[in-house]
Amino acid sequence: MIIEKNKMVKIHYTLKDSEGTVIDASKENEPLEYLHGVGILIPGLERQLEGKSAGEKIHAEVEPAEGYGEYDENLVSDVSRSQFDANIPIEIGQTFQADTPSGPFLVHVTNVTDDTITVDGNHELAGKKLFFDVNIVDIRDATADELEPFEYSGGGCGGGGCASCGGCGGGGCGDGCGCN
Repeated sequence: MIIEKNKMVKIHYTLKDSEGTVIDASKENEPLEYLHGVGILIPGLERQLEGKSAGEKIHAEVEPAEGYGEYDENLVSDVSRSQFDANIPIEIGQTFQADTPSGPFLVHVTNVTDDTITVDGNHELAGKKLFFDVNIVDIRDATADELEPFEYSGGGCGGGGCASCGGCGGGGCGDGCGCN
């Protein structure tokens, strides 16, 4: 059996940055199991796994455009300290959910002053080339129950496109909601 749309795939992986630093790995845990072809994985990795078989090992290099996107300076904002609860200490690295016209959006704090909090809406891996070493453990047909959340009509996310579900859970199309 090969990896293709609507197959359940189990993989062990190690993700490194361009300096070789391990960002994430599954080897100490159970393999990652995912439904292939519905946007759960980043597009560049999913594309490189397509057509592979159980037992294969691959090295995948994923450019930012097929990973977490290019870094967008427009997603960095200085927000008045008064917009935050005065009783909550704000520190660099904290993550908050911001409410936007298109739905909730995750931002992380990159700078704190007495008057402003700088927040960044880019994914922490945006703009970075990613290096994956993947061992394909198992491939099987997905069950009807596993496919059901991804069956939709009329544009995804309940039929209204990405904006109707708050940007597919805040991550945009491609984070597993079935919009693409």
